[in-house]
Amino acid sequence: MLRRAVIDLVLVGPAALALVVFIFLPVAVVVVLSFTDYQFGATRFEWVGLGNYADLFGSRLGRNALINTLVYAAIVIPASVGLGLLVALGLHGIAHTVPRVSAVLRAVYFLPVAATLVAMAVAWQMLLHPSLGLVNQWLAGLGLPSRQWLSDRGLVLYTLAAIGVWQSVGYNMVLFLAGLAAIPPTLYDAAAVDGAEGGWSRFWVVTWPMLGPTTLFVMIVTAANAFRVFETVATMTQGGPAFASDTIVYALYREGFVYFKAGYASAITVVFFAALLLLTAIQIAVVERRVHYR
Repeated sequence: MLRRAVIDLVLVGPAALALVVFIFLPVAVVVVLSFTDYQFGATRFEWVGLGNYADLFGSRLGRNALINTLVYAAIVIPASVGLGLLVALGLHGIAHTVPRVSAVLRAVYFLPVAATLVAMAVAWQMLLHPSLGLVNQWLAGLGLPSRQWLSDRGLVLYTLAAIGVWQSVGYNMVLFLAGLAAIPPTLYDAAAVDGAEGGWSRFWVVTWPMLGPTTLFVMIVTAANAFRVFETVATMTQGGPAFASDTIVYALYREGFVYFKAGYASAITVVFFAALLLLTAIQIAVVERRVHYR
């Protein structure tokens, strides 16, 4: 028993130590700092209790960042999951007839995932330029008015959400394709015997239930990516105009690494982590009831 315990400690010890040092300990430090007014470079700090949290939820900018993040996530999560599933079903269907076309389309859809997001954000910034951008030129060609995609306070957040959907669809498509490939063909044969011969009925009777685990995973990953949106905001709008596209992670960056308010930034981090944990728990509680594991 002692020898086995020593072997287990040798095998698990380094990984457990790294987990404590690089994950649990930093999380504990962030939680403690969230109750202080510590600033980077300061030699002393004061204990402020829940003051940072009161400032976050009590200030207009703090509530604005939280609301913008929720609106962004409410658009990106269902749209990217739904479109990813739709694209995967289409490519999976044509893979048996025209496999080369399916392979090319898969690469095209996955390109936004493989490319550097900052570079793609710069490209989108050029496409959405109010006077030189191709998007407004296409609208003018159709006789439609041009838009200030990144300067209109009522439009900028939805523009960033559309870019977020464009970025996420390819990754979700790959996951759904893996789930579709794992469905045994015999299930479709059994469904046909029971009368489910149409494509729509086959989807609801076989495909959708069997994609339950994949869908749950895709939703959790997409939610995490949506809540921590940063690169497009930092590259394209810097939270503007007038904080209309400010999100919780960009506010964390601004308060912590521009204004050096480590205590306040730590409070934002704790709220971000709690919100993401709550959303994940809700998704698991709601979706997992209909998930069929095999």
